[in-house]
Amino acid sequence: MMKKLNSLRVLEAQGMRYEVLSFPDTIRSAVGVATYYGLSSAQVYKTLVVVLSQGKPALVLIAGDRELQLKLLAQALGEKKLRMATQKEAEAWTGLKVGGISALALCHRGFPVYIDRAAAALDEIVVSAGQRGMDIRLTVPDLVRATGATFVEATMFPA
Repeated sequence: MMKKLNSLRVLEAQGMRYEVLSFPDTIRSAVGVATYYGLSSAQVYKTLVVVLSQGKPALVLIAGDRELQLKLLAQALGEKKLRMATQKEAEAWTGLKVGGISALALCHRGFPVYIDRAAAALDEIVVSAGQRGMDIRLTVPDLVRATGATFVEATMFPA
């Protein structure tokens, strides 16, 4: 029987449909998941932890095939400066291991959640379920509703 994760409870409590995608927990990247399932890496999103200027963490979801542009994100958030959290910081703040950090699993923790505007063009998105080896496929509107995410410019379009 599959372990019931917080992310699944959140979606079920709101009556949202989803599909669980399981894969070897040795795969720790969105691109790796996309390759494993034969999906576009533009559809599989990674969750990054950034540190806002006042030292508080925020979650940023970006496509697996993109790189976070800290200056662009800072500008979008009205912050002077941002930085990536270290792996140790990210795991301490979230209680989850890198490769399994999930905005859905952390809804109850009050983290601000931002999602790269590129996701607005997608019908469905794949994001971490909150543990390595498990992702969730759901609609973008449901992800936004469940997490309270705000669309922001966080990446540059690939060349």
